[in-house]
Amino acid sequence: MKQEYVMGNGAIALGAIAAEVNLVSGYPGTPSSEIIETIAKHNNGSIHVEWSVNEKAALEVAAGAAYAGARTMVTMKQVGLNVASDPLMSLAYVGVEGGMVIVSADDPGPISSQTEQDTRMFAEFARIPVFDPTSPEEAFEMIQDAFRYSERYHTPVLFRPTTRVCHAYASITWNGQIMPKTYPGFIKDSKRWVIFPKLSYENHAMIEKRNPKIGDDFSSYEKNTISGTGKKAVFASGVSYSYAKEYLQDRTDVILCKITTPYPFPEKLVLPILEQVEEVLCYEELSPYIETQLQRIAGVHHLPVRILGKTTGHGRLSGENSTDHAAQVIGAFLADPICSKRDLSDLPVLPVRPPVLCAGCPHRASFYAVKKAMQGKKAYFCGDIGCYTLGNAMPLDMTDTCLCMGAGITMAQGLYHTANDAVSFAFVGDSTFFASGMTGVVNAVYNEADMILCVLDNSTTAMTGHQPHPGTGKNMMGDIITKMDIVKILEGIGLSKIITVDPFDLEASIQAVQECAATKGVKAIIFKAPCIALVKPNAPMHITDTCIQCKKCIREIGCPALVIQAEKVAIQPGLCTGCGLCSKVCPIHAIGGETNA
Repeated sequence: MKQEYVMGNGAIALGAIAAEVNLVSGYPGTPSSEIIETIAKHNNGSIHVEWSVNEKAALEVAAGAAYAGARTMVTMKQVGLNVASDPLMSLAYVGVEGGMVIVSADDPGPISSQTEQDTRMFAEFARIPVFDPTSPEEAFEMIQDAFRYSERYHTPVLFRPTTRVCHAYASITWNGQIMPKTYPGFIKDSKRWVIFPKLSYENHAMIEKRNPKIGDDFSSYEKNTISGTGKKAVFASGVSYSYAKEYLQDRTDVILCKITTPYPFPEKLVLPILEQVEEVLCYEELSPYIETQLQRIAGVHHLPVRILGKTTGHGRLSGENSTDHAAQVIGAFLADPICSKRDLSDLPVLPVRPPVLCAGCPHRASFYAVKKAMQGKKAYFCGDIGCYTLGNAMPLDMTDTCLCMGAGITMAQGLYHTANDAVSFAFVGDSTFFASGMTGVVNAVYNEADMILCVLDNSTTAMTGHQPHPGTGKNMMGDIITKMDIVKILEGIGLSKIITVDPFDLEASIQAVQECAATKGVKAIIFKAPCIALVKPNAPMHITDTCIQCKKCIREIGCPALVIQAEKVAIQPGLCTGCGLCSKVCPIHAIGGETNA
């Protein structure tokens, strides 16, 4: 046996390998990204691993393999599940042959996401089972169970770790073997695999009859546990169970029930508890899911139990739970003499650290060039999901909208068609262009929009950990492939004006923007420069004695390497990458530097 100290995502990855997974696909998104990276690290070539262009593609690839009897896993974050929802809803009706697990990592907080949506609710909407691990150790074991349940009931299964499970660490023991499952291959059967209204109707009826049976099966699932006795009970799930357990320790005067399979709900497990207790507290993150299920069961069975939770003001309606919060809420529920938060008044106030573009980030130069080119003109700046979302921060202030991946391109069109008194810009990263941007560009050309597409090409998927994409020339199997050329793709779509420029060449960048602004139709500027994390930085810049302390460099670009020290502008050499943008901003050329050989 082999023991590894791994992140929760690593535990999920090792669990999938232990479950003899054949194919793993996904799209990077914090907090889920490390799952595929861990599998790729351990892969001996017998597991097909890929970063797909988006979550929809990833799920469809895995579905095809699952039709052939292979065990497949798809990884994404909760907002990625929205992208994959089209095939998922139909796949729930069609079913699978091999085990198929869809990992949708939820992000309470949200720490790095647009939403706090709850995958448990999505599971009920799609009518497929969902597993909700409470720790990395449990995630390692439960992902293997998820494959077995998927194959037993021929259904895709959702797996819902949250950020604090994904990014916690634990020691995992496994056999170290990578031996994917032997499977029969695809067997043609159009009555099973081709979705038609008649098949959908029949399978929907089958699913509604099947799910209560899965709920009964889950009622005896060993990961759903009950401890303690008494007239009060605490129901918890996910990492919130770990917080509740930490507060209660080994107390036996209160019932603690762990729900790891929220849907189909294990009614036979919880009904005896509801029949014997007077009060119940539901301690969970995000939606009041368990609370609603208990209220339903109590209503159906006419039980006089009092059920407390989010809907009664006994829990947070948004954001994360914590150990301190658990002590406060559960302590008050149990009328413990000491149940308030710990006194933190003697701790120093934490500094405010807003997210900011890295020193030397090419996106800063791209935004600044557009801003200077549009100075004195009315313009709309539609942003997108990625590092460049941070272009909204002062002093750049270059992101007017940001909704979801790829939306900047289509929203810019909407602004043009209804408020065409301004120049409409859409900023998109190279990875997002491939993931969800191309359709929007086709739409712009087809519907005769007048807009400027700015592709911020830094040759990586930077925000989620520098994963490869179709434009990098490498895939997750370690193969070197032909890079997909964004310029050629745009030419194929029908754009006639496409300018590629180095964003650190400020003069050329400004000229490119002005040229495109003077041209009607859909135009594109490819601001091409690698992410600073991928290249060796130049020698840091330095400020000469001729500096007049106008502070324009700080006011204009907001680079974190530019600071005020002893009431004078200074450059922190440990942060400066020598990109030289500040030297171009300085009105008297008091900033200089040298390029490394």
